[in-house]
Amino acid sequence: MRRYSLFACGAAILFLGSCGYHVGGKADLVPKSVQTVAIPAFGNLTLRYKLGDTLPREIAREFRARGRFRIEDDPSAADAVLNGTILSVGSFATVADPTTGKATSVRVMVSLSVNFLERRTGRVLYSQPNLTLAQNYDIAVDPHQFFDESDPAFDRLNRDLAHTIVSGILENF
Repeated sequence: MRRYSLFACGAAILFLGSCGYHVGGKADLVPKSVQTVAIPAFGNLTLRYKLGDTLPREIAREFRARGRFRIEDDPSAADAVLNGTILSVGSFATVADPTTGKATSVRVMVSLSVNFLERRTGRVLYSQPNLTLAQNYDIAVDPHQFFDESDPAFDRLNRDLAHTIVSGILENF
């Protein structure tokens, strides 16, 4: 009986070890020939003018943090180019003060399109035509305590977008 249970336990371990599960987030599916990446300013179809410049800087920071890529300023000298267009930016109240009716929490949303191209061949390595992320921030009801939290909310949103885009490129999600 003991021999049978040892056999069953060993078989279970082999079966579970070969079922295809693995730790996510460790892949790098960009071709090894891509060593440098250019991230020009994004096109911007919105009135929020800073995003077209700040988002590429945040994406470059995320690429550097992930390791093997060098960021190149000149797209014609890079192995790959990440192009993007900010499609829309919206904000709306999510919570209102019941006594005053004023918004106390706001949700900002950004939608964009990104393409990661191998420059030499023109091959699309990653494309996300409608990527949307959101971030919430609170607003003080008392006008004496008011501090505009929209810029810090957009900074957090930029970091989230950069992480999502670079993860998508490296892991091909």
